[in-house]
Amino acid sequence: MKKKDVVFTIGLTIFMGVLWIVGEIVMGLWIPVVPKTHLWWFVGIVSVTLIISVWHSMMEDESDLKDPKREKYDRKVAGRKARKKKK
Repeated sequence: MKKKDVVFTIGLTIFMGVLWIVGEIVMGLWIPVVPKTHLWWFVGIVSVTLIISVWHSMMEDESDLKDPKREKYDRKVAGRKARKKKK
């Protein structure tokens, strides 16, 4: 797992935790609900968190497909070609 994936997962978890707490506060103070609703709210938050996390991990990152050395060479060659055209 790469650093940016770990940061995304931790950020997503913190965001969903805050969303869960806000939902619990709203349900507890302003919206009268049956007690089972709290359980479904928790299950929903955990499910959405897992779905987003798995979806994000399955996305292919283009930087994984590119070789840094090849990119550096291509930039160097492109710079040389641009300088030759100017002359």
